[in-house]
Amino acid sequence: MLLQTTAPSADVRGIGGGGMKLLMVDVDGVLVHGRPGDGLPLFTYLERDLGLRLEALQEAFFKTCWPDIVTGRDGLEPRLAEVLGKIAPHVSARTLIDYWFENDSRLDHGLLEDLAALRAGGTRMFLATNQEHMRAAYLMENLRLSDYFDGIFYSAMLGYQKPAPEFFRLATERVGIAPGDIAFIDDYPANIEAARQFGWKAMHWAPGSKLEDALAAFSR
Repeated sequence: MLLQTTAPSADVRGIGGGGMKLLMVDVDGVLVHGRPGDGLPLFTYLERDLGLRLEALQEAFFKTCWPDIVTGRDGLEPRLAEVLGKIAPHVSARTLIDYWFENDSRLDHGLLEDLAALRAGGTRMFLATNQEHMRAAYLMENLRLSDYFDGIFYSAMLGYQKPAPEFFRLATERVGIAPGDIAFIDDYPANIEAARQFGWKAMHWAPGSKLEDALAAFSR
């Protein structure tokens, strides 16, 4: 998917970030919001479309297998294939993964445009997100977020998921700058608190949030 950008707001162009050298951006709930057509949660019509009950998937897969997968200790496709063989043998792991990723890909184009303007002004920009390996690649390659960001830090790569302090420590070490020069936007309050405790500047991203407001907060 090729993303088109338009001219950013003057407010975003004009704010320098108050010493901020690098911006970390969360994915789900900030840049990506559910189904591409309507923004509904990705598994809204799972049972209708694939004949698989969401409650069964949550119980047999997400509650038991996901913690190891999202921190890189297990693989998504083989573990999902094992679970589906027990609860929905008519659905292949590849079918469900494709359905999952495609139905969780609605991008906030307005925010991407503002982020592109900020990056063009010299701010380095990375994704900082809890993901397993396959969706991290999908985000960067299929959704073309690599066009907008200098890289991605994600939980399966680092071995820890937000809000673990180790996530923020490892990401900071890899970018090679002081924590106080890093800013961060995320929709989960616990992640914001953990980032601040590590020394990052951080703002809770909520419905209606604007990048210019975050940059103004980081400047104070």
